[in-house]
Amino acid sequence: MMAMVSLPVTSPGAGFTDARYAYVYIVHIAMFHGSETGGALTTVDSSWGPRSTYRHGDLRRALIDAGVELARSGGPNAVVLREATRRAGVSPNAAYRHFTDRQALLDAVCSACQMRVALAMETEQDRLPEAADALMQARLRLRAVGVGYLSFALTEPGLFQTAFSAAPDLEGANSTARAGRSGLTPFQLLTAALDELVAVGGIPSQRRPGAEFLAWSAVHGLAVLVIDGPLRALDPALVQNLVTRVIDMVEQGL
Repeated sequence: MMAMVSLPVTSPGAGFTDARYAYVYIVHIAMFHGSETGGALTTVDSSWGPRSTYRHGDLRRALIDAGVELARSGGPNAVVLREATRRAGVSPNAAYRHFTDRQALLDAVCSACQMRVALAMETEQDRLPEAADALMQARLRLRAVGVGYLSFALTEPGLFQTAFSAAPDLEGANSTARAGRSGLTPFQLLTAALDELVAVGGIPSQRRPGAEFLAWSAVHGLAVLVIDGPLRALDPALVQNLVTRVIDMVEQGL
């Protein structure tokens, strides 16, 4: 039969001026009680006393997840180590074992956000119906890349702004940390769709170099103007029309 010792303490009592010492004292009582009862399991009411809210096995992942939630509501400026550690339930010093500074955390959150962009693009491609021929299929897959990109930007503006805020160049564009289900990053998904279009004769090979930068600039520019620029007050129906038209422009202009 389980021996139970329930010792809720509201006051440390005589001789105790710190609740932490009272907690240790009670634990010792419980251990002594267990030895007296032949090692029977003893439980202590420890709803009070020092404890940590952190229950994860992977602190680095927990901090990144906390950073993503901060980015969702406040964009890249909201991603700070102190708040991320508070949400993860650990002390700020604990974060430095994984991230040397705020920029290191922001870089990791940026990658996590780009992964979500890639997933949105892949989801649009997965929804495509079977096309009549390879050329039409390639065109639809390129359009799905643009639709997924812009849809994510409009539904998750904080994450979208964060996704492209940290990297100073294209060095991390092929990082596996930014890849979706296919193993491709947003940039790789775009280049793959363009390569496919060249392979089936949709784009002359001599016009392929740099085409990814033209396409990316067009859709990204619209996203920024709508999210945080002079187009943010436009009617949603007009925004959706602009999404379609800018993708038409990219497809036809290539």
